[in-house]
Amino acid sequence: MTVFELTHTVISEDLDDLMHVNNVRYVQWVQDIAMAHWEAATTPLQQHDNIWVLVSHHIDYKAAAKLNDQIHLKTYITRSEGVTSTRLVEIYLKGTKRLIVKSETKWCLLDALTKKPKRITADIVDVFR
Repeated sequence: MTVFELTHTVISEDLDDLMHVNNVRYVQWVQDIAMAHWEAATTPLQQHDNIWVLVSHHIDYKAAAKLNDQIHLKTYITRSEGVTSTRLVEIYLKGTKRLIVKSETKWCLLDALTKKPKRITADIVDVFR
């Protein structure tokens, strides 16, 4: 299993009225790290020929992040079968390594030209092992 990681510093635009990171921002970060992982791990041809769309999303909020917190995001694929892939994203407070968000998302692979679901090929599965 290939783990992809990013670090982010919480800025004022990330905050809600309670001065915690807005839940919508966490969802955006889940999407952003998935895209960054895909782009970092695959070839230009794979990126050109394929599109991922989100099918389902489950997120557990365990703690709050605040302004200037350093957060560490980790993602990896847990399963790929047929046209779908399941991805986990974990977000930690970098200093304490406390888990603050855990997300499981299911993605469907589409053919970039036809926009129709496409079976996940062995070369794509191998990229994320």
